[in-house]
Amino acid sequence: MYVAVKGGEQAIDNAHAFLAEERRGDPAVAELSIDQIREQLSLAVNRVMAEGSLYDPDLAALAIKQARGDMIEAIFLIRAYRTTLPRLGQSRPIDTGAMAAIRRVSATYKDLPGGQVLGPTFDYTHRLIDFALMADGEAPQAPTAAPHGAMPRVSGLLDAEGLVEAEPFSNTEPPDLTRTPMELPANRALRLQALARGDEGFLLSLAYSSQRGFGRTHPFVGELRIGEVMVELDIPELGFSVEIGAITVTECETVNQFNGSKTQPPQFTRGYGLVFGQSERKAISMSLVDRALRWEELGEEDTGAPVQDAEFVLMHADNIQATGFLEHIKLPHYVDFQSELELVRQMRAGASEHQEAAP
Repeated sequence: MYVAVKGGEQAIDNAHAFLAEERRGDPAVAELSIDQIREQLSLAVNRVMAEGSLYDPDLAALAIKQARGDMIEAIFLIRAYRTTLPRLGQSRPIDTGAMAAIRRVSATYKDLPGGQVLGPTFDYTHRLIDFALMADGEAPQAPTAAPHGAMPRVSGLLDAEGLVEAEPFSNTEPPDLTRTPMELPANRALRLQALARGDEGFLLSLAYSSQRGFGRTHPFVGELRIGEVMVELDIPELGFSVEIGAITVTECETVNQFNGSKTQPPQFTRGYGLVFGQSERKAISMSLVDRALRWEELGEEDTGAPVQDAEFVLMHADNIQATGFLEHIKLPHYVDFQSELELVRQMRAGASEHQEAAP
């Protein structure tokens, strides 16, 4: 800490008070409530839950308020709080096929079983500032529509013809990245966990790089769906599972061309993304990066692109780790700098002597 700062502990207390004052803003303006943040900044709340690895909209909204809208700081707060929570059990894998979808689109089939469900999306907006939102008025009412029930997967249509790789089944319990540090080489289950809570902007850039030719990912969005799924918990005393609640998730499955190998015929391969809340950009980016990282298991060529380097991707995707390492350099490094300063002075002195001695 800055132990040499004038005022010492009192200065730090004053800094905290100054932060609280800045966070509150003009007292003449009504204070934001947690309910307002949760309901009207839902996409921000969803990102904090996804990258914080904790599904709790109220706590995510509180973290956003406390962090003054700094998303990474809010994610940090949620992760720190998460470490204090006891683990009561392990839920069963969610069934996204039974999702009550509010949005479900496919870029591969125009007419597909269950239909295209546009849902709430910015895709068809004009991207023009709506000044009407600055005026107080009644919220626009959308036509009433119930969530759609279970719909067949697009990948199932390809699977029926054997045109897409089969998903291997495994009874092996995947490692838990929230409790054990990342270890390389990482299997796909661990990679997907890292991507699910990785920084959205970082994954977006990697996915974009793969589309521009720095990698081998040229996908189609087989299916993108958003909706509620039930969470079930096994109760050993009862001998069966019970539903403990519902969460909203975004799932994206991309299909990519594969030329085949000595053991596999030409077919499509999969990329997969699944995140908390409505987070389409993150889910699509995740699925592209997931597919790019599978080059070795599919026997493809390593192009040397960053998105194909598992260590580069997985060790730099976590924004909390990146923030900690980046921001630590603003803390005191007096001794380190003084040693380097003395070294530079000695080098400069040596260089001057050499120049003076030169003929």
